[in-house]
Amino acid sequence: MIRSCSAFGIVVAASVSLPAAPLVAQAPSAAARPVFVDGQAQVVDAFNDPQAWLRHDLWVETEFDSDGDGRPDRVHVDVTRPAQTDSEGLRVPIVYETSPYYSGVGTTDSQYFWNVRHEIGEEPPVRGEMPPITQQSRRPTISNSHVGTWVPRGFAVVHSQSPGTGLSQGCPTVGGINESLAPKAVIDWLNGRAKGFTEAVGGEEVEAYWSTGKVGMTGTSYNGTLPLAAATTGVGGLEAIIPVAPNTSYYHYYRSNGLVRAPGGYLGEDVDVLYDFINSGDPERRTWCNENVRDTEMLEGQDRVSGDYNDFWYGRDYLNAISGVRAATLMAHAFNDWNVMPEHSYRISEALKDRGVPLQIFYHQGGHGGPPPLERMNRWFSRYLYDIENGVENDPKAWIVREGVQDNDPTPYDDYPNPEAEGVTLYPTGGGSGVGTLSLSRPAAPGFEGLVDDVTLDGAALAGATMSDHRLLYATPELTEDVHLSGVATVTIRIAANAEAANLSVWLVSLPWTEEGTINDNLITRGWADPQNEHSLRESTPLTPGAFRTLTFDLQPDDQIIPAGQQIGLMIFSSDREFTLWPEPGTELEVDLEGTSVTLPVVGGPAALSRLISQ
Repeated sequence: MIRSCSAFGIVVAASVSLPAAPLVAQAPSAAARPVFVDGQAQVVDAFNDPQAWLRHDLWVETEFDSDGDGRPDRVHVDVTRPAQTDSEGLRVPIVYETSPYYSGVGTTDSQYFWNVRHEIGEEPPVRGEMPPITQQSRRPTISNSHVGTWVPRGFAVVHSQSPGTGLSQGCPTVGGINESLAPKAVIDWLNGRAKGFTEAVGGEEVEAYWSTGKVGMTGTSYNGTLPLAAATTGVGGLEAIIPVAPNTSYYHYYRSNGLVRAPGGYLGEDVDVLYDFINSGDPERRTWCNENVRDTEMLEGQDRVSGDYNDFWYGRDYLNAISGVRAATLMAHAFNDWNVMPEHSYRISEALKDRGVPLQIFYHQGGHGGPPPLERMNRWFSRYLYDIENGVENDPKAWIVREGVQDNDPTPYDDYPNPEAEGVTLYPTGGGSGVGTLSLSRPAAPGFEGLVDDVTLDGAALAGATMSDHRLLYATPELTEDVHLSGVATVTIRIAANAEAANLSVWLVSLPWTEEGTINDNLITRGWADPQNEHSLRESTPLTPGAFRTLTFDLQPDDQIIPAGQQIGLMIFSSDREFTLWPEPGTELEVDLEGTSVTLPVVGGPAALSRLISQ
């Protein structure tokens, strides 16, 4: 049965009567219209000629002046849409991506990052200023991302350059309010509430007469952060977002539980470094932006000395503005993303669950990036941008790619974390310089064990060592069957040091450690904390040498099946050379095992783990 939907002039093919052969998406008359099969927008021949697409650019006027020139900033926008939006009066919804990266970026040469070779709590050496980025003029096309996927399916695709990048006016702020308000202005323009112009200054007014006003945003990494940023404004017309590996808090990106901690692969990066990396806008406004944003607000606020949370970081944490989010959210992340770590998506997803916002999450086992399968994205955008009643809101809430499986074949689950997961607490027993025991029962007299910090040794070397004075390692007996972990593991560590400050790093590992293993064979998850922040992330208290403190903190979220024959290990060490500052080796740490434990999110709970650990 084929029925027309007069509200949008579209054609819907009901799945109950599909022919055996694939249905070819063709317009039923001379007028080209979107076609939907099984609740998904199909490629329509009439929309599939790139030579016929209409492409143009403009500047949208915002409600802020972030570069101090006394005029509202305008952001540079491009549009790609089917020709029928002019020739046939077709109105279409929009897939929108905004980015600070479209117009060139700076260097990742480590000489322009912060030097991490210094003691914890010391003022770091002054870093070198990154060479300036040459401003690029990209007209009329800013980017081709998503164009080939969505325009043939009856959508327009829009891109914009973030404030202070490319031909957009303003200053880069790396999480400042202008990064939320800039895409809001573009969405307002698409709904007739803001003005667009043919030029950055002056120019003729441009209207989005071809737009239905319904917008979906997507992107990866920084480009995935900005859909959430826009959604926190509550802007009308932003119906759906698909953030992929989004950075949802710059504190959580550059710090961990009070500790200065770099994103994976970018040791020494911080907010001001990222500012330099994206600062590709008008050269005439850069001096003002550098002085007022980078060298004042950022330099004072980021605080690489204490690593504490403060108002600067609060304003760059989108969880604090979550009440504005109304857009249906399909979140995507990887459990082995050590750049933008999986807690970024997890914390937002958990906050949205109680708000009545349509929500699904897609997790895979790889590294940074990786969008959901096109089918999932298509169902999401078709439902919320074209109002196709495809039942996506009744689909499983979580889609997880299992180990060794392609990303386009996720397993559906009722939710994430797995509703059948329960916390199971394990306790370490002595012998951690080798491999001590991790058991379900608290030992009668666990005692104390020590380690010596040595940043010259990486975590893999420590986990793979048979014996080491530079870490403590405790493991369960061999698993007799597979164990499914789903959710957040939490550690409690009672610790002392012979110095006023020390790094604290924790890995959850699968043993035996294998040098040639796949991404899931060794590392389960990990976390970091500053012992100086025992009671508050906003205030550090120097350690008293020899005095114990108790820290409880979460490791990164995970969903992993640990195979039979492996052991689950808890490794405690100090400096993590891939992520933390690099103090001189030699700080001694002592762990009180009686006050130390790890709680694992085990599917099936205590009974399952007890049954699966051989005794």
